[in-house]
Amino acid sequence: LTGAESDLAVMTLFVNPLQFDRKDDLARYPRDQDRDARLARDAGVDVIYAPTPEAMYPAGYATYVTVEGLTDRWEGATRSGHFRGVATVCAKLFTACRPHRAYFGQKDYQQTLVMRRLVADLDLGLELVVLPTVREADGLALSSRNALLTPEARRQAVTISRALTAAQAAVKGGERDAEQLRAAIEAQIRTAPMAEIEYVVVCDPDTLEPLTRIAERAVALVAARFGAIRLIDNILLD
Repeated sequence: LTGAESDLAVMTLFVNPLQFDRKDDLARYPRDQDRDARLARDAGVDVIYAPTPEAMYPAGYATYVTVEGLTDRWEGATRSGHFRGVATVCAKLFTACRPHRAYFGQKDYQQTLVMRRLVADLDLGLELVVLPTVREADGLALSSRNALLTPEARRQAVTISRALTAAQAAVKGGERDAEQLRAAIEAQIRTAPMAEIEYVVVCDPDTLEPLTRIAERAVALVAARFGAIRLIDNILLD
């Protein structure tokens, strides 16, 4: 991390209670700070900022950040208060660390758009860098939640990335009908018996409005449960 783009790399490590709409989901979310610290050190992180919930939200805390419009659909519609929690904690973390650049992963695609809007609207003066989704060898997008999947759910969950990759190949082959692509993604995911789909959509990559036809660029977004575990993924369709 340091040397190539930055003189100092700070990693924030915080499981944010504000962005969980279910207490049971927050309680079981995987936490291994010692492992995370080892991985961070190996990756070149200089400083880890790992505040406690009490430090971030002390008694009497009453200030929240809301990004409107982009948060109305998809993750915003299915996870009440999620993006208010994300926007609030990121505004606080940016204020605490004062970074020149902030790095986010494409796996949380809608979140990256919300963060771009936040940074622009609040004149935070930092560059937001979106990094490609990191995947397991079989294509499953890396997520802390993967550790909670049962062996069978883990085996079936790879249908998400396979369906998205097939859609990308179809677009490269000339398919432009967004509804046909959406239906194909959904149909392939449904071949996994455990899959419970929350949404599959092909939409504009900047506004997240659903598309009927792909003119130049699009993004396919998926959210599905395998057993008790909710997974999200996406792929750009150019």
